[in-house]
Amino acid sequence: MSVIKKATGLTGLAVAKNPHHTLTALYNKILRAVAKMPQEAAYRRYTEQIVSERAKIVAANPSVRDIESKINCGQVEELILQAENELILARKMLGWKPWEPLVKQAPATQWAWPPAQIHELK
Repeated sequence: MSVIKKATGLTGLAVAKNPHHTLTALYNKILRAVAKMPQEAAYRRYTEQIVSERAKIVAANPSVRDIESKINCGQVEELILQAENELILARKMLGWKPWEPLVKQAPATQWAWPPAQIHELK
């Protein structure tokens, strides 16, 4: 496949040389990372859904322009950047384990705003 553009038009973001391969590899890594999470974890459910849809689009479309228009979240170079960031987050989520119960009960005023009106704090 030949390069369809000379520049992305975005400072610091070079044109991807092989976007199909890069996106497929990143999407597979994300899916492997979230597969290690419990099935009932919300992050796993929603991330699997989005990434699986995007991976199917990449596999079904040989044209970069078709991928960009069907995913509709920027240029393929931006999609690669998004996937890299999602992979980093998925790996961090495995360490954080947000699906586990809290260590101790959260205070009743945890989400009260502004904090100056909370009378318990002294």
